[in-house]
Amino acid sequence: MSTFEVRRTAVIPAAAEEIFPLVNNFHEWTAWSPWEVIDPGMSRRYFGSESGTGAGYEWSGNRKAGSGTMEIEESVPSSLVRIRLQFTRPFKALNPTTFSFTPAPGGTEVTWRMTGENKGLGRVFALFMNMDKMVGADFERGLSALASTVAARKS
Repeated sequence: MSTFEVRRTAVIPAAAEEIFPLVNNFHEWTAWSPWEVIDPGMSRRYFGSESGTGAGYEWSGNRKAGSGTMEIEESVPSSLVRIRLQFTRPFKALNPTTFSFTPAPGGTEVTWRMTGENKGLGRVFALFMNMDKMVGADFERGLSALASTVAARKS
């Protein structure tokens, strides 16, 4: 069984207290998530808590967007958000995802990390596609959009 990790880090020029709520509340993801624009007609359903531990989000979209659920399993204010990310389409996969927030010169270092196992169809897919290249670019766009969203809300 092969495992993978995709990790991207960016320093966002803001305090962790300003960035954290945008990640800790799935309602805020529409402002910065790189996947929100893939399918404008995507259906979304929020469940559980409003934000933090127990908050959930379910989506179903076109072939590119696929479908699945995210649920916050752990939330440490201005420090860490741990998400259980489960895809149901185009193939089933469980990809634990974390966001960590660390003070850094000039702002906050935000690290977005996703891990997973390549099995079944995912293993075949992994032979042809590099997950780091494919998802990493999305993470980079997302972190950049997160920085822009924070900056826009500060002004």
